[in-house]
Amino acid sequence: MEETIQGIALRARKAAARLGIAPTGQKNRALWEMAAHLKKDAGKIAAANKKDLDAARKKGMKPALIDRLALDKARIEKIASELEEVIALNDPVSETLEEWKQKDGLLIRKVRVPFGVVGIVFESRPNITVDASALCLKSGNAVILRGGSDAINSNIAIADSLRAALEKAGLPKDCIQAIHSTDRGLVGEMLRAHGLIDLIIPRGGSSLISFVVQNATVPVIETGAGNCHCFVDESADLEKAVAIVVNAKCQRPGTCNAIETLLVHEKVSEKFLPLAAKALQENKVELRADKRAKEILEKSNFKGVKAATGDDWKTEFLDLILAVKTVKNIEEAISHINRHGTMHSEAILSQNKESIEKFMRQVDAACVYSNASTRFTDGNQFGLGMEIGISNQKLHARGPMGLCELCSYKYMIAGNGQVRKLKSDFKHFLERE
Repeated sequence: MEETIQGIALRARKAAARLGIAPTGQKNRALWEMAAHLKKDAGKIAAANKKDLDAARKKGMKPALIDRLALDKARIEKIASELEEVIALNDPVSETLEEWKQKDGLLIRKVRVPFGVVGIVFESRPNITVDASALCLKSGNAVILRGGSDAINSNIAIADSLRAALEKAGLPKDCIQAIHSTDRGLVGEMLRAHGLIDLIIPRGGSSLISFVVQNATVPVIETGAGNCHCFVDESADLEKAVAIVVNAKCQRPGTCNAIETLLVHEKVSEKFLPLAAKALQENKVELRADKRAKEILEKSNFKGVKAATGDDWKTEFLDLILAVKTVKNIEEAISHINRHGTMHSEAILSQNKESIEKFMRQVDAACVYSNASTRFTDGNQFGLGMEIGISNQKLHARGPMGLCELCSYKYMIAGNGQVRKLKSDFKHFLERE
């Protein structure tokens, strides 16, 4: 008999009650055991991953997405080492954020607490199984994982390894649960499990995130969709700009922090675009350019440059494809980004302090860079250890989400017999009545 979401969630709530009060030392021991088990089980995990990779290739999955799916011994060991980094992070649970004393003598403390049960709905990135499990564990949350069908074998193998580690550390194995079925109807059940699941975090493309947001009755934190831009200003160091653009597009094009559109100030377009195009085409990037950029590149004898369409400005390609547009000034660049971007990561390459300040203040995104690649939008790169996702919404959390973002807070109020008295004017009103 297949398990129901209700049954899984009830077990998660029971486990969360124990995990929420577990001491830091026990949680760290569990993380250490999880890292050790991943290393020990690397062969089993890689074998399970091979099944997923073989199926993905038969389906004709894009190379960039296959790269996101792939796990080998080196990647598994790297993931395990990142688990060990989470051990070194401060435990956020029960941290006092603020404390003050009222005139009436009440001592009020604002204290971090876990959400309770967190549901993760994600696509074909099996490393998320580890990242989410580790961060939820240290922040005192039980986690329910529903990965994509493309990574089902990998996710199950990883989750089995992590659950065995929990038991060895004396914590309930149901702190981590992976849904084994690929039935899409179970996602809908998760999204409607209000009162059983406290928070849903989707990780994947825009269609997945939109589906979750539109169908959930459980609170949702939107993450992931990354239509990111890089704007090359007229004062940019062009040599550095080429290197940054190539890194931001080509290092891992299938990630949400890779750029999808290059904006170039018209005053440097004739000089910069041929330099950038040469480096990008050497990295097998397909260019889709507006009329002016296409004219400049064709004049410089670049072949294969396609004419950009209106859809290209709003597309997250997740591939070696880059939209290219010339702009008259920084105001046009900012306007284009705020109109077409997904509030994820945006960059300006400039040596003009005023331009940088204007861009940083006026671009509406979780992460705004000056003279650096957008590929740094990552919890590990920000010193947060792993990340549960990159939020591009404005409520609760924004940008890479680490341990603290997986906590809410409550007020703890200590008194000494205080009772609330009626204000004198209100008391007189009652007496008149």
